[in-house]
Amino acid sequence: MTTQPRITCEIDNNHIATVTLNRADKLNAIDMEMFRQVNALTRRLKKDKHIRAVIVRGAGSDFCSGLDVKSLLTNKVDAVKLLFKWWPTLPNNAQRFSLSWRDIPCPVIFAIHGRCWGGGLQLASGGDFRIASQDATFSIMEAKWGLIPDMGGAIAFREIMRQDHTLELAMTAKVIDSDEAHRIGLVTKVAEDPFSTAYDFALECVNRSPDVLAANKKLYNQTWWSSAGKALFLETWYQIKVALGKNRAIAINRERKPDAKRSYLPRQFR
Repeated sequence: MTTQPRITCEIDNNHIATVTLNRADKLNAIDMEMFRQVNALTRRLKKDKHIRAVIVRGAGSDFCSGLDVKSLLTNKVDAVKLLFKWWPTLPNNAQRFSLSWRDIPCPVIFAIHGRCWGGGLQLASGGDFRIASQDATFSIMEAKWGLIPDMGGAIAFREIMRQDHTLELAMTAKVIDSDEAHRIGLVTKVAEDPFSTAYDFALECVNRSPDVLAANKKLYNQTWWSSAGKALFLETWYQIKVALGKNRAIAINRERKPDAKRSYLPRQFR
């Protein structure tokens, strides 16, 4: 087994975590070890109350070219571990690779350049925002191999694209550019420097209460497709929890005294 880390994670003084896919020589193609390391990292970040934003990027020429099919096919035991689930409605390890970013209680921003294909696109679709370079390309590539997207795309794609756009990409495996991806909702914003733009946006979020960031993300993830009654209940309940938290008083103080801003406490909202 290689000792090369498949991902790196650096947390700076602004409490912003930068996660980098670190397999540039393979165009950041996803092998079993990358699945393991990403899933372990998202579990850690979910528990870290100090993290205020996460940015995910790829090293080298491309964000992620998709699955390393050859690598994954050489070990049938690993393939079974990847797809196995002990209960049908729970995510397996492949689905968790994308969906677990939704469980991190702060904004998760994907900074995309070059190829973002197949499993790489499903990975990025699990984030809250996707900022792409002008040269980025996107493809739901699985149909090329006689497969369907099965890494959580059935949840993520429906929230960011219309059904007909999703079906077109999934049925044809066509490659689209960043402008088209932005037009159909797959990309949040196109920028000359995706990482710099993502970082500036993360700083805007850092200026707000970490409880507000967590509550907003949880509220809309839980209610976007829910009944109106559930949405109204959770909206009120989460507002009470945020309003009673210590960071609410700090937020008010920061607005009233911008020249002497108090630092927020670690996230309290759960």
